[in-house]
Amino acid sequence: MNMFGDGLDKAVQRAFTRPIPKTAGAQMRYLVRQLKGTRAVADLLGVTQRTVERYVKDQIKHPRKELAARLESEVKSRWQPQIRKKAKQEAATTGGIVIDTRARFGYTAAPGTTDDARLRHLTVALPPTYAARLFDAREQGAPDLRLQQIAAEGLQEIYFRDGGHRAAGLLVEYTDLEHIEFDL
Repeated sequence: MNMFGDGLDKAVQRAFTRPIPKTAGAQMRYLVRQLKGTRAVADLLGVTQRTVERYVKDQIKHPRKELAARLESEVKSRWQPQIRKKAKQEAATTGGIVIDTRARFGYTAAPGTTDDARLRHLTVALPPTYAARLFDAREQGAPDLRLQQIAAEGLQEIYFRDGGHRAAGLLVEYTDLEHIEFDL
């Protein structure tokens, strides 16, 4: 399960100006236009070329649940690429990204401090540099663990160290993730 990657994708999808096509036929026609042919769509979705053609002509209207989910996912991943690009660029240059998470945070800190890990719910606005790093890593196909490390660095710097004003030697461990949500 890719909680971080899926969360970043959902945040970008909230920037869409129009909803994705609703019906299976409209979604299939969109994919055929994007991939320039029914054979490519059939290979992508794991169905026959004839099945794709029948959806395009609205001869089949209700796909199986797993096909409907794959179809919707593929359409969402290609929908409004210019809007998607603009939202990512704005977050990476001026707006930053907001992380809402519930996870276990532990610390490596100076002796005498409480470094026991405990469950926390944090909502933190990270600066554009961290948004850029997250989106760049996502584009390069980084695993969720790497995205989690980037988020942990951002939370460590902005929330726990207060931008360098306190806890200079503090290292944050970000584990047992229960919830993560991003907003641009």
